[in-house]
Amino acid sequence: MSFNWLKSYTPRGLYWRAALILLLPVVSLFLVMAVVFLQRHFEGVTTQMTRTASREVAVLRASNLSAEETAKTSLARSLGIKISAVTEDELPETHQRRWYDLTGIVVIREFEALISGLRAVDLPDDRVVRLYILQPDGVWRMEFERARVSPKNAHQIFVNMVFFGVLMTVIAYFYLRNQLRPITRLARAAEAFGRGRHEPYRPAGAIEVRAAGNAFLDMRARIERQIEQRTLMLSGVSHDLRTPLTRLKLGLSMLDHEDRIPMQQDVADMERLLDEFLAFARGAQEGAPVALDPVALVERIVEDCQRADIAAELVEVKGSGLVQLREGAIRRAIENLINNAVRYGSKAELSVLMTERALRIRVEDDGPGIPASRREEAMKPFARLEPARNQNRGTGVGLGLSIAMDIARAHGGTLRLGESQRLGGLRADIVIGR
Repeated sequence: MSFNWLKSYTPRGLYWRAALILLLPVVSLFLVMAVVFLQRHFEGVTTQMTRTASREVAVLRASNLSAEETAKTSLARSLGIKISAVTEDELPETHQRRWYDLTGIVVIREFEALISGLRAVDLPDDRVVRLYILQPDGVWRMEFERARVSPKNAHQIFVNMVFFGVLMTVIAYFYLRNQLRPITRLARAAEAFGRGRHEPYRPAGAIEVRAAGNAFLDMRARIERQIEQRTLMLSGVSHDLRTPLTRLKLGLSMLDHEDRIPMQQDVADMERLLDEFLAFARGAQEGAPVALDPVALVERIVEDCQRADIAAELVEVKGSGLVQLREGAIRRAIENLINNAVRYGSKAELSVLMTERALRIRVEDDGPGIPASRREEAMKPFARLEPARNQNRGTGVGLGLSIAMDIARAHGGTLRLGESQRLGGLRADIVIGR
């Protein structure tokens, strides 16, 4: 049998799920105990006491005396039952009790079954019981203490159950919160690392939580070492290659102009490729995230592009606010997308959308675009899809989209490629959670 339909009704967070696991047995146990108590104590004891009182009433009714004479007998005084005659106007129309008087239901039911000629039962409070009984000389009202037919202060058991149930729930709540706190700290540290931030974390809590925390620290240190090694390796390679390139440029300067121009262009292409390698090596690890206004940042990037005669324009802005970003890394990602757009198209149009949960920076172009089947491949390092992107427009090393994707992931987001509905070319979205 499948219980998947229950998932939509269960809490999503670990804290509330643990609270549900705690409260569900407590509430269930409380309900079971309440039902058992009602059946065994309230109903059983009340039934027994009511039957005893009905026998006492039957003894007094069998005296063949009037109401006034029966009330004066020693038996009535010893039983504590007051007897008086009433008129039809004083007779209640039906049985009376308070709506929350649970034992009153049993009392009325038993008296109806055991006392013949019973006209009405009046249970106005917890202190008195009044029976209206039809006798040969009229209607008698027999009054005695409520404690003789039902347990005294019967509600105290419910009060105690509720009080101690709430008390134990509060104690368990604080204990549960202390046990879950190390898990929430681990989750925050992992989320911060996924967004490119280094949050201090020390394993604590139960043995299993400590083991998970130590595994996270080992994983974080291993990833940071790999990033550092990659950066050092590519930076070293790029730096070492600049020395022979400088010698080549010096040698080329001594050649004739006609022979020098094509070779200098090749050397310039090699320097550009080295710069892209170095940018890929740095990735998104420059500086710490700070609270930035993405709209103002995109506006500055567009202004810089326009001064450099790059056809870029900010066409739409929705929302406002600050987001934790690495300014240099985000600038590089957006500039890469703009350069790709103008390399394979004639212009780039940008838009910024900010909601309570996410930031989206979109770059669209009017180029040939990328087929849906090859978009995932286009974001891999060193991937070059020139047949799909018009090779005559320009060439690259294949790191522009991969750098943008790496930077988006370092901020806890992603890079999404699609088709521009407005321009017909490629649509690239940098989406980052807030």
